[in-house]
Amino acid sequence: MKNSILTITFFVITLISSLQITAQEFKNLDKSPMDMASFPSSYKISEKLVKVIYSRPQLNGRDLVKLAPPEKVWRTGANEATEITFYNDVIFGGKALKAGTYSLFTIPSYKGDWTVIINKARNVWGSYYYNQDLDIIRVPGKTSTNEENIEAFSMMFDKDMTLKIGWGKTIVSVSID
Repeated sequence: MKNSILTITFFVITLISSLQITAQEFKNLDKSPMDMASFPSSYKISEKLVKVIYSRPQLNGRDLVKLAPPEKVWRTGANEATEITFYNDVIFGGKALKAGTYSLFTIPSYKGDWTVIINKARNVWGSYYYNQDLDIIRVPGKTSTNEENIEAFSMMFDKDMTLKIGWGKTIVSVSID
């Protein structure tokens, strides 16, 4: 009887210990969570023409000019460089582009249009390893001012498949045909 109680006690202690060892601790939500925009945007249409995956930094009272410095290559979001996939050949900002997956970088300008860059590199962290030799296309992104402040960096496609990049009061647009 004494051996049975010791065996059961040992078994229970072992079981409780192993539960604590295998418990998972998941990270909290990233401060710049990943998001995706596609065209067509309806979930009912599975055949997409273009998809963009990016991270969404927040302004949190900070100045956009400090987060996306003018005249410097920017990853266009946070964390990894923004990735854009075209499922068919397109005309991006007036220039021909083959179907494929690319990195999307921008060069902000607060005096005029931004430069939007399609680059061959993939799986790039930020713009630290940006290589201009891998640029495929550089086009002007027409800038406009939004009345409302866009707190979280956002990307979307409008009904005409124009890529819209918005943050703060700045909206950058590039046509896709």
